Amino acid sequence: MPRLLVVHHLPTDSVRALGDAVVQGTRDDALDGTVDVVVRPALEATAADVLTADGYLLGTPANFGYMSGALKHFFDTIFLEAGGALDAEGAAGPSSSGRRPFGLWVHGRYDTTGATRSVLSLAQALPWRQAAPVLEVVGDVGEPELAAGHELGATLAALVGPG
Repeated sequence: MPRLLVVHHLPTDSVRALGDAVVQGTRDDALDGTVDVVVRPALEATAADVLTADGYLLGTPANFGYMSGALKHFFDTIFLEAGGALDAEGAAGPSSSGRRPFGLWVHGRYDTTGATRSVLSLAQALPWRQAAPVLEVVGDVGEPELAAGHELGATLAALVGPG
């Protein structure tokens, strides 16, 4: 069965509600249990989790213009083992190997730009491809944002699921 890995850092009620909606979307009834969804806090996810997954969903708050420290730790610990590409200067560079789908949600109180940019710059160096627009939520999380989170989760699960 195809596997979708959800890696998150959900320290606040707002980002937790958004994360819950994303995970609920991955388990939408329309998918009829066709995808094994593995949910891991960012500080617990491993390279083995990444290597056994067919797609990825990442979630983070925007902290001081960057992704959360927990999600950065995830990338730091899995990057090379999971096939991350480095350029001649040792920075993350575009990967040319396999392209597994991923999606991202980011919540910020005032802005999400830097957090989104930081995640995408690392993800593009992994053998992944962005399969859905980034869900960026600024401020309060209401029904429209929760619905968008559900849709993001369902979309990635459908893309990973069997043909």
